[in-house]
Amino acid sequence: MLTAVGLCLLLFLALLFALLQKSWPILSSKSLGHLLLSSQWRPLRGEFGFYPFIMGTLWVTGLAMAISVPICLLSSIYLTEFARPRFRAALKPFIDLLAGIPSVVYGLWGVLTVVPFVAKLAARSGIASTGYSVLAGAIVLAIMVFPFIISVCMEALEAVPLAAREASLAVGANRWQTVKHVVLRSMIPGLAAAVVLGFSRAFGETMAVLMVVGNVPKAPHSVFDPAYPLPALIANTYGEMMSIPMYHSAIMLAALLLLAVVLIFNLLATLVLRKVEGRLT
Repeated sequence: MLTAVGLCLLLFLALLFALLQKSWPILSSKSLGHLLLSSQWRPLRGEFGFYPFIMGTLWVTGLAMAISVPICLLSSIYLTEFARPRFRAALKPFIDLLAGIPSVVYGLWGVLTVVPFVAKLAARSGIASTGYSVLAGAIVLAIMVFPFIISVCMEALEAVPLAAREASLAVGANRWQTVKHVVLRSMIPGLAAAVVLGFSRAFGETMAVLMVVGNVPKAPHSVFDPAYPLPALIANTYGEMMSIPMYHSAIMLAALLLLAVVLIFNLLATLVLRKVEGRLT
């Protein structure tokens, strides 16, 4: 088992080293600060500014998590604590089925359904938008991470000891008070794990977001603005980069940035989780 863990760690380190090696030419020619903060993306002129793509990724992922986490938490609470066993058993396979749908199907559904809905919503708000926007990408992405967050939250709720529920009910608390003050307090580590899993899944999603987000290399200022996330940049431009100097290195740097952000988020989530667990104990 130790050998298996070591191999997984070596695989991650090898991936990190390979991306760093491939992106080193552009890092050695331009400062990292300039690459991260510049808004100019003109490969033919040798200008590679990642700021619009980073902001597009953060906007879409952040909004998707803001939509999905409350819905998934309430859904998992209902299915675990209030739904009838037959209803829960019948619905759970459909939740798992959502995780197996190809991302391109989600993207096609987003183009046919979500994009027109967002365009109409923007028109009613007096905003000119084609519908291909941050909001469209966030809605599709939120639905894609539903099954992952709901499943982890349900497992965390089911892991709360029955004795804790019975003790709360025995002192006069009703079922909702028990869920609010006892069950949710005990499942905070599981909720944190669900959020981390959902964020990691959403942050690197490519095809579905690429189809509905607009792919305009400009930092968004509104949920109705188009965006261009880093995964979409890699997918769209990887095939045409070979004839342009430094393009290959720039795309490898985009992949390295994706890996670094997910790694940093997981480390921060682990530190916060340890502090929360320390306070609960």
